[in-house]
Amino acid sequence: MSKAYVFLADGFEEIEGLTVVDVLRRAGVDTVTVSVMGRKEISGSHGIPVGADNVFEELDLSDADLLVLPGGMPGTLHLKAHAGLRELLVKADREKKYLAAICAAPSVLSELGMLKGRKACAYPSFEETLDCAEVLKVPVVTDGHITTGRGMGAAIPFALRLTEILCGKEKAEEISASIVYNV
Repeated sequence: MSKAYVFLADGFEEIEGLTVVDVLRRAGVDTVTVSVMGRKEISGSHGIPVGADNVFEELDLSDADLLVLPGGMPGTLHLKAHAGLRELLVKADREKKYLAAICAAPSVLSELGMLKGRKACAYPSFEETLDCAEVLKVPVVTDGHITTGRGMGAAIPFALRLTEILCGKEKAEEISASIVYNV
């Protein structure tokens, strides 16, 4: 079974984080939410309280197949500021583990040099900050082991793409039909 970790910080975009968790869990992926705030209680960018499964410092994340960064503000800034997460992302990139970021969060990967020479997408006001080969204005872009999503409206296609990567096209189509997406 594949293992995915979704990193949450105060001010994360609730739809982007929780849609990924929901869709991956429906697909049978062992999906764990991880707080980078030093506590399990997180407040989303729209004031919705969320309880993370675990706190970053209490986990061994070496079994990850996929690491996911939701966007939102100031959630993305909290993700960028977390030294342990940055270190984990760099190590995962070196090992070619799957990385995914949506909305403002692709800027985290960009600042770490992971988008150089790649195609990517991000929330429109963050497109110019991306250090990548080409910024695409599409919902989701996968280039190698890195997937980026444009924003909240792309949360379902983003989550389905991650499902396809981990579980195959047939499972992604099954989940898409089961949630009545594009049918």
